[in-house]
Amino acid sequence: MNKTFKIYAVIFIIVMIILALLEVNKKETTNWRKNFDINEKSPFGLFVFNNEAADLFNGSLKKIEQTPYDYYDSHKEGTHNIVIIEHDIDKESWYKILDQVSKGSDAMLIVSRMPKEISDTIGYYDSDISFAEENVLKLTDKKYQNDFIRLDKFPSGRGFSYLKPQIQILGKTVEKNNTDQVNFIKAPFGKGTVYVHCEPLFLTNYYLLKPGNTRYAQDVFSYLKDKETLWFVDGNRKVSRFFMRFILANPALKYAWWVFLGGLVLFIFFNAKRKQRVVPVIEPLKNTSVDFVKSIGNLYLQEGDFHDMMAKKSQYFLNKVRMDLLIDTQNLDIEFAKKLQLKTGKNIEMIQEAITLIRKAQDPYASVMKEDLSRLNKLLDEILK
Repeated sequence: MNKTFKIYAVIFIIVMIILALLEVNKKETTNWRKNFDINEKSPFGLFVFNNEAADLFNGSLKKIEQTPYDYYDSHKEGTHNIVIIEHDIDKESWYKILDQVSKGSDAMLIVSRMPKEISDTIGYYDSDISFAEENVLKLTDKKYQNDFIRLDKFPSGRGFSYLKPQIQILGKTVEKNNTDQVNFIKAPFGKGTVYVHCEPLFLTNYYLLKPGNTRYAQDVFSYLKDKETLWFVDGNRKVSRFFMRFILANPALKYAWWVFLGGLVLFIFFNAKRKQRVVPVIEPLKNTSVDFVKSIGNLYLQEGDFHDMMAKKSQYFLNKVRMDLLIDTQNLDIEFAKKLQLKTGKNIEMIQEAITLIRKAQDPYASVMKEDLSRLNKLLDEILK
């Protein structure tokens, strides 16, 4: 283990210890966001209601994760109850719900606000808003007078106004310094009935866990008839199946995980920056042309065939003259010698001697010595120089 690695390891351990101490001393914060998530245990989640809903509806509850539009488009149901709790759905789904109600179903809509087109169709306007920090939800039916719920944390303060004559008031919001506001209504629609409650907070964990508050929730749902109930929940709020969901769900483990990954990335970055992979030495390809020529030359010398070597040297020379000097080499006469002398500027005697040796090389019956080959090679190289 080198010195650099030890330094990084010590720094990483120190950072981890500091973060662990900060995490231990950190005060746990409460998530007060109004999420209305059936899997959320925060104050304004619906975890408690979700666990108790089956008993509340006598086992006839069915949770649907599709939108009402998609569900009713593929299912044909008889008369039934419909429950919506603070669920952001599209207008087409709202119209599907109203269509089911018109055929004889009943709908319990517990939502803080609804599209204006839907509320107008039902017969009310959603306009009253109060900013009181505390209020009480009560039902108007005398048999429920003793069942109420006090909202002391972030009540929405919403209420109904401009109710049409056929609307029946079932519940109100009572405040100290304001007049009572209608928050729970019953509206006939076709063959069925629509119940609308504009304060869904009473179904959240924070309020249901307080003693006596469950009675109010039971009273609200008691207006629904005893039949199959479809509860449309948000399908996007399913429990995560990610293999690291436990670590990421716990702040301490999540911070430790990200610090570990950050330290690992830093270690790899600095370590790779200082240690470069060995660059292999690539030998350049050797030029073997000279070696080839030497081998061929030695072969001819060993065989002692000077005549053949002279013939090849002459043939190469004449080809060079034809291609480079553009002189006809068919007749090696005085005219050829003069043209070659003019093109090369060499001595005419040298050219004549070279022509004589070339003719000798072309004569298959001529006797050729080693000295002839050496002289021819020297002359031809000098002429073409």
